[in-house]
Amino acid sequence: MLNGKVAIVTGASSGLGAALAVQISREGAAVILAARRKEKIEQLAGEINRAGQIALPVQADVTRRSDAERLVRSAVERFGRLDILVNNAGRGHFASVEETTDEMIRSMFEINVYSLWYTTRPALTQMKKQGSGHIINVASMAGKLGYPYNSAYVAAKHACVGFTHALRMELMETGIHATVVCPSGVLTEWAASTEGGSMLPFFSASGPVIKRIASERGISLPAIEGVLPPGEVAAQIVKCIYNPVAELFTHKGSAEFLRLVAENRAEAEKHQIPVVLGEREVYERLRV
Repeated sequence: MLNGKVAIVTGASSGLGAALAVQISREGAAVILAARRKEKIEQLAGEINRAGQIALPVQADVTRRSDAERLVRSAVERFGRLDILVNNAGRGHFASVEETTDEMIRSMFEINVYSLWYTTRPALTQMKKQGSGHIINVASMAGKLGYPYNSAYVAAKHACVGFTHALRMELMETGIHATVVCPSGVLTEWAASTEGGSMLPFFSASGPVIKRIASERGISLPAIEGVLPPGEVAAQIVKCIYNPVAELFTHKGSAEFLRLVAENRAEAEKHQIPVVLGEREVYERLRV
């Protein structure tokens, strides 16, 4: 149980962040819910508190250093400690490389990368005083693989993975853990709220095309588990809090495919050919 522990979850207004906040609170920890949408986190905090757990909503935009520092300060001032920081806030984009604007690049790195420093730096100050803590950064399979039509997001999530690995080296034998989580598809608002337009029509239209191309060419697609509900992914992260690991792959088949990528990227890319060609066909059709 996490009785007496204190956790911050960013991006807690919906999806994975909300599900994770609820599950961590049920384990006994006090949870600080951070997001830009004040009404959403206040509603969720009310539900958690009425269930007998402890939740504190803090409206914050973690792309702003002052907001991130205020968020951590709120946790320490209210509860006197900070044990778990989950950097879950993030957003994607939908555009080819040549159509990705400077504003998209900047936005992707502000929310998916810069925010990691803004929250982690003040959190480490408190955790080092305690001699314990756990920082969990939610990246994506896009932090390990390349995907077409969201290059800035892919680059940012690769940066998130690298940040976490560097952080682990600095924290070795300090009592503070760092984990990067790399989910595949999760049933959240992510695809509907990507910059450059919703990816939902793109995914819906490309699925049958990908399967057709795979069949025509006799290529087996990567055997990675499909879209999971946020609660299932959150449950795996909670297990990781009890048993910290360097990298957490939440979808069956994802770790195995990444081993193939590490051993033979060219061979792994062959399995992605139907995905690339199918999505290219649909992207060009949608952009006409």
